[in-house]
Amino acid sequence: HGVGKSSLVHLLCQNQVLGNPSWTVGCSVDVRIHDYKEGTPEEKTYYIELWDVGGSVGSASSVKSTRAVFYNSVNGIILVHDLTNKKSSQNLYRWSLEALNRDVAPTGVLVTNGDYDREQFADNQIPLLVIGTKLDQIPETKRNEVLTRTAFLAEDFNAEEINLDCTNPRYLAAGSSNAVKLSRFFDKVIEKRYLSRDGNQIPGFPDRKRFGGGTLKSLHYD
Repeated sequence: HGVGKSSLVHLLCQNQVLGNPSWTVGCSVDVRIHDYKEGTPEEKTYYIELWDVGGSVGSASSVKSTRAVFYNSVNGIILVHDLTNKKSSQNLYRWSLEALNRDVAPTGVLVTNGDYDREQFADNQIPLLVIGTKLDQIPETKRNEVLTRTAFLAEDFNAEEINLDCTNPRYLAAGSSNAVKLSRFFDKVIEKRYLSRDGNQIPGFPDRKRFGGGTLKSLHYD
């Protein structure tokens, strides 16, 4: 709770700051229009659904089974954490395993020092993106330390990383490195949905300029 998922989704879909964010109960859905391979002859336009899954308190099996409803047919996952809260970042490991493994016991994943085996994510076929929020609340004197730590976090997930302040759209300004990372991630989501592993087009792949669908989930574990 409280990491800024809803504010992030609103910014991604509406390109506006969410003025009065509230707790997400269950799941809310918003839609982003994305130009796949923008600026190339292969450019196509898609609707991408972003499913904002609430980080319910606790990890009881009943809570997990409720969240599992939203994991079906996922084509991409954004792992959202609060840069001001180290525990929030660490909990992404548990959350990612829940989402990727449908709550299967993580045999062979945990090692003795409490870290997670990177090989768990090396073979993952679902695109992952790690986004840290509340960057503006990190003092300049501690920012380098925090961002170094989260860079290792993203590396563990074999994912790209974006750090931002959801109350300032400039962090996702067109042409910025964050915008490029985001676009590249959404391209992977679309490819996950419409292209086979060998790169061949799956039957039903939309024609140029027709709208297709992808499903993306924005997740955080308390």
